Amino acid sequence: MKPAPFVVHRGIVAPLDLANVDTDAIFPKQYGRSIAASGFGPVLFDNWRYLDPGDLDSDHSLRRENPEFLLNREPYRHATILLARENFGCGSSREHAVWALRDFGFRALVAPGFASIFAGNALANGLLAMVLPSGDIDVLFDWARTQARPEATIDLPAQQLAAGGRRYGFDIDARSKQALLEGWDEIERTLLRRDAIGAFESRRLSEFPWLAGHPDIPFFRSTNQHDEP
Repeated sequence: MKPAPFVVHRGIVAPLDLANVDTDAIFPKQYGRSIAASGFGPVLFDNWRYLDPGDLDSDHSLRRENPEFLLNREPYRHATILLARENFGCGSSREHAVWALRDFGFRALVAPGFASIFAGNALANGLLAMVLPSGDIDVLFDWARTQARPEATIDLPAQQLAAGGRRYGFDIDARSKQALLEGWDEIERTLLRRDAIGAFESRRLSEFPWLAGHPDIPFFRSTNQHDEP
């Protein structure tokens, strides 16, 4: 699924006050047998979200929700910004965890820190993984808990999050920022250099023609071709 461009986003903040949330909690392993790369929103935080177990054959609309879980309550059902504690996305490197967050509707994740592979997967799928100091995260949690409908605005060009009358600056490297602003995935990033790649391949093959299986070189004749006796 091609990421949507991220420029300025306003959305509801869901305060998930837990540290060390691993990818198995975000996306339980039984759903990883699917060959799909989308449609995982209903199983995000599956073990916390439902009172009965599920698998690939489950009709999730019929499963009993846990009324105590944050995302099963209003207004957090419609949240697009997830506020979390340190080391979010630790554990295995499964990209499905990011797909589930994206498919639920999240556009941004805000925490004191993320597992490095998870953060890379988030970027590749158009999710902003914003790191703020722990003190700022504490202030945001205190603010979110007091609001009936906690809404925040993220301005990526300005690299600021605005919430509760305050603004929080965040860092992001230029390459990642451009990818989010443009809605590029890794394939599109590569295709942007198609001319340079084509020129390199032409130059390489002119210098080393045997790399292309040159027909005049016997070693590269197809194994399906046999010399006449």
